[in-house]
Amino acid sequence: MWILIYILFIISNIMSFFVPKRINKAEIYATCLFAYAYGLTADMIFDIHYDFYGYFQKGFQWMGLLGIILYFPSISFLFLNFYPLDKRIDKKALYIILWSLFSVIFEWISLQTDFFYYNGWKLWYSAISYPFIYFVLVINMRIIQRINR
Repeated sequence: MWILIYILFIISNIMSFFVPKRINKAEIYATCLFAYAYGLTADMIFDIHYDFYGYFQKGFQWMGLLGIILYFPSISFLFLNFYPLDKRIDKKALYIILWSLFSVIFEWISLQTDFFYYNGWKLWYSAISYPFIYFVLVINMRIIQRINR
């Protein structure tokens, strides 16, 4: 069943290539690289060090790394590409909440397919974490935009 997750990863990557770009190439490159490093660091700490969750089975998995490579950059790009940068704070908050809800649902699906497993982690921990994660992505994007000016 976990092949479904990789199909969804491929769809998100295809979407990333074909959606109209609202951020420039340097911002895309920097945010995707940051998202990859950010996600990999979190997973190294929570998966490998604390063993709270993981991909497929305990320990490092090449297929799990492939999932990280396919997922974090594309989803972060899609999130940031359509982020309502010039809108009111309530629109920005709603956008982050909706993406967080999407992420919780996707994580739940990943659990059902055995792509992902918990070992002490709870889905509600992720639900609390996702808004913070997305907010950090926005802060990073703003830093990149300031550097580019």
